[in-house]
Amino acid sequence: MQRRDFLTKAAVGATVVGLAACGKKEEPKPAAPAPAPSTTAAPAAASAPAIKGSLPEIKWRLTSSFPKSLDTIFGGAEVLSNRLRAMTGGKFDIRVFPGGEIVPGLQALDAVQQGTVECCHTCSYYYVGKDKTFGFGTSVPFGMNARQMNAWIYYGGGQKLLDDFYSNYNVLSFAGGNTGVQMGGWFRKEIKGMEDVKGLKMRIAGLGGNVFSALGAVPQQIAGGDIYPALEKGTIDAAEWVGPYDDEKLGFYKVAKNYYYPGWWEPGPVIHFFVNKKEWEKLPKEYQEAFQAAAYEANVTMMAEYDHKNPAALSRLLQAGVKLQAYPKDVMEAAYKAAQDLYADESAKNPAFKTIYTEYDKYRKTQNAWFSVAEMRMDSFLQTHK
Repeated sequence: MQRRDFLTKAAVGATVVGLAACGKKEEPKPAAPAPAPSTTAAPAAASAPAIKGSLPEIKWRLTSSFPKSLDTIFGGAEVLSNRLRAMTGGKFDIRVFPGGEIVPGLQALDAVQQGTVECCHTCSYYYVGKDKTFGFGTSVPFGMNARQMNAWIYYGGGQKLLDDFYSNYNVLSFAGGNTGVQMGGWFRKEIKGMEDVKGLKMRIAGLGGNVFSALGAVPQQIAGGDIYPALEKGTIDAAEWVGPYDDEKLGFYKVAKNYYYPGWWEPGPVIHFFVNKKEWEKLPKEYQEAFQAAAYEANVTMMAEYDHKNPAALSRLLQAGVKLQAYPKDVMEAAYKAAQDLYADESAKNPAFKTIYTEYDKYRKTQNAWFSVAEMRMDSFLQTHK
C-alpha cells in the first residue's frame, strides 16, 4: 500500500493541534471483554471453554521479555494468567516474572526451549540471530499491519507455517498481543537524509537492524529496560521501542528530542506466548483450550489498549518539546530497497525463510490490494479533515 504524502508539513501542524486537545489524564482502564477461542485455528464464538470434572492443579512459570513498568506490553502476560485462573477456578496457575528475574529479557525463548520455564511472553524477532526466519512471527520491514497479521495467523495459514518452524526449537506459539504500527525512534540529531544515517549507533530489534546496517548504521539489540541508560550515556545515538505511551514511560524524550515516524520495520508486530512442547502435551485438553482462549484475549485487548493510550501520550510528549518528524523520502526508499534485497538474499540460502516468505509475501500483497480500496481511502479522507 502506498500512502502518498502521508503527512505533509501542514498535516503535521494539524496533527499537533489535534493531539494537544487530547492530552489528558489517563482514564480508568475498561473491563476486558469476554475471552475468545483458539489461536491455533480460526476463532469462532467468543466464549470461554467450560472446565468440567475433576482436573489437576498445575503451576507454571512464565518469563517475560519486558519490565513490569511497561504495564501494557508486560500486561499481556497478566491477562493470560488472570483469565486462566478465572476459567479454571485457580487450578491452572501461571506465575508471571518480569524480564531479568529468571533469565535476561532476550533469553526468554531459550528458557522455554530448554525447559527452565514452561512458557514465555516475548517477540519472535528478538531471536533472528538464531535464524532470520524468526522475524516473521513478529514483524518484518514493510510487512503487514496488525489486522493483516491477525488475518494471516488465524485464517491465512500463518499459524501452521510458524509452528512448523518453531517446532525445531521445541516450542509452540500463540499470538499474545500487538502494538500496531510503531514509531520510528528517538534521535539525538535530526535525520535530514541518508548521510545522517551512516555511522549512527541505534538500538533496533529484528530484521530492521539488518536493513539499517545495509544503510550504513550500526544496529544494537538491547532489552527494553536497558535502553534509556545507553541513550543517556551516549553509548547509542538513537533508539526505537514501541510508541508514545511506552516511550514516554521510558523517558527517551529527556535525552533525545527528535521523534520520527513511521517505524517501517514494525508495521504490525505480534508479541507471542511460546510454550514448551512437552509441557503443553501434559496439559488436559480443557486447559489447552483455556490457554488458547486467554492468549486470544491478550492479543486483541493489547492493541485496543495501545490505541486508547497513545494519542494522549503523544500529546504530552509534544507539549514537552518533542519534535515530531517524518523520515525523509530518500531514507524510506533506500530502506525499502535494502529490505527487498535482504529477503531475496536470505531466501536464496535459507529454505525455512523462503518457505514462509513466499506465502507471507503473497498474502501481504493480497491484503494491501484490499486495504488500498476502502481502508486507506477512508483514512486518507478523514486525515485531511482535522
